[in-house]
Amino acid sequence: MNTFQESREELLSERAQYLLRVLIESYIRDGQPVGSRVLSRESGLQLSSATIRNVMADLEELGFVSSPHTSAGRIPTDKGYRFFVDSLLQVQPVDAAAEVEIRRQFEAGAPESAKDLITTVSQLLSSLTQLAGVVTVPRTTQASVTQIEFVALSENRVLVVLVYGEREVQNRIVQLERYFSPDELKRASSYLNEQFRGRSPPEVRQEILRQLSETRAHLNQVMLDAISMAQHVFEAGTGEGQLEYIIKGETNLMSVADLSNVERLRRLFEAFNEKRDFLHLLDQSLRADGVQIFIGHESGYQILDDCSVVTAPYGTPGSVFGVLGVIGPTRMAYERVIPIVDMTAKLLGAALNSRR
Repeated sequence: MNTFQESREELLSERAQYLLRVLIESYIRDGQPVGSRVLSRESGLQLSSATIRNVMADLEELGFVSSPHTSAGRIPTDKGYRFFVDSLLQVQPVDAAAEVEIRRQFEAGAPESAKDLITTVSQLLSSLTQLAGVVTVPRTTQASVTQIEFVALSENRVLVVLVYGEREVQNRIVQLERYFSPDELKRASSYLNEQFRGRSPPEVRQEILRQLSETRAHLNQVMLDAISMAQHVFEAGTGEGQLEYIIKGETNLMSVADLSNVERLRRLFEAFNEKRDFLHLLDQSLRADGVQIFIGHESGYQILDDCSVVTAPYGTPGSVFGVLGVIGPTRMAYERVIPIVDMTAKLLGAALNSRR
């Protein structure tokens, strides 16, 4: 963007900003391109149609709105939505009905596990917004290992059962170089429980490296086998540093006119299932402070070019456990979705913190 255009944006008149806000609010509500007559009526300004058309022409030249070929009206661009969200949006508190429902879910009996709570919250976000709700499973970075168990499977594979704190259980399968008998697995788990109980995953990895580099000559076969298995488990990651998320309400997106193209929906659902690209977007939100909004192409992923993602990290002031959010079309009711996401993140962080 050249300096002249930047200065023009900075000098965007209050009238132009107001008309842009009216246009975007009208388009979000009705989903129809907005013409000068509608703007004149809904703005309440005593302006001629010619004056409004001139303002719209300026906004279009600056890239805030565009004109669909099938209509004389205009619709917001991603850039227009961004300006609206950053400068024009009047975010209201969560509406009374939504607040009652959010608090009711958190005040109900606590689910057996954090993952059950995450599933409930994802469904809650979906039902309140009629869009797709997504919540990442809490990271285990801060949790200490309390138990490690091994169960033999076929073809030199072993099921690893990891217990964190008092409640969190993770299962993973690792491929080992040779067959280990049940007795060998039991001896290995006993050694690792003695060595690593009460330590966080990063501390466990550090201790594994220390033992391998400093005391290999002094380790007996049981110890070597146990450390070898621990390498497979903890070098691959144990939830720490890796995101897993639960998404609910994807089918709500099928009823959104802006996303109703069957092929587009198919690719979007595939992206949800494959998770890889979407996880990068959520990972950015983990490092952010407060609500983040990715509009259209801002996500960096073509599959989300017609979508907006509103996210917020959840946890405590000193520690982030995960991130939650809502996925919908760029034409979403931001003023309603943003406070719902913000409030839910705060309550989820408090609920999980009380369990630790």
